[in-house]
Amino acid sequence: MKLKRRPAGQAKGAPGWMVTFSDLVTLILVFFILLFSMSQIDMIKFKAITESFQEHFFDFYPSMVPLDNPAVGETDSPEKDSGNDMSEESLQNLLTEVQSFLDKNGLDDVIIANRTERGVVLVLQEQVLFDPGQATLLGDSHAFLNKVGELLVKLPNLVKVEGHTDDIPMSSFRYPSNWELSAARASSVINYLMANHQLDSRRFIAVGYADTRPIVSNDSPENRQKNRRVEIIISDPKYSEDDLVSK
Repeated sequence: MKLKRRPAGQAKGAPGWMVTFSDLVTLILVFFILLFSMSQIDMIKFKAITESFQEHFFDFYPSMVPLDNPAVGETDSPEKDSGNDMSEESLQNLLTEVQSFLDKNGLDDVIIANRTERGVVLVLQEQVLFDPGQATLLGDSHAFLNKVGELLVKLPNLVKVEGHTDDIPMSSFRYPSNWELSAARASSVINYLMANHQLDSRRFIAVGYADTRPIVSNDSPENRQKNRRVEIIISDPKYSEDDLVSK
């Protein structure tokens, strides 16, 4: 008796070629992911690595031919240090001259000159510059402002002039509040310096703070008098214009 062959059953699972195809697709995907990741270079880290490589490489293998584009730190640092030293010396000389002028003219009790992180700061009390409630410069203020103007001609520094008042409300036709009065006083000082010493207006910043930045509490006539002042800041070059405005 002849036996009949049973038809072969279909193999379970995916065909064999599908496994190879899946591996191929996976490899292609990994390849494109690597390409994408390589294209997203952190430029800061890349620059640091290349500079480090140049520094160490050329320390061990000096070249007889000078580099066309030397590392920034090798050429700029001495000049920057020299420039900072010169600026610091200029500011210190300005401070010394101002203090000498104040001593000579007996103005130490109404004008203060000191050195801060912002630069050289001159604090002028109201009575040196203005009548109460006014923003027109007094004639007696011209001598000191002329001295400041002569010194500013020698320097390129930015200059910020701040007007400050006490907390007594101001109300007049010309100055409706302390904001207008303090701003007008700062502007008056700047206009005088520009008009009499041919200083570039782009060097100046005028700000009126009203009574928002007292140096002492407004709890007595003497303290209110101290708060009514104008401050002239001859800026340190390390501070930008934005730094000056914000402080």
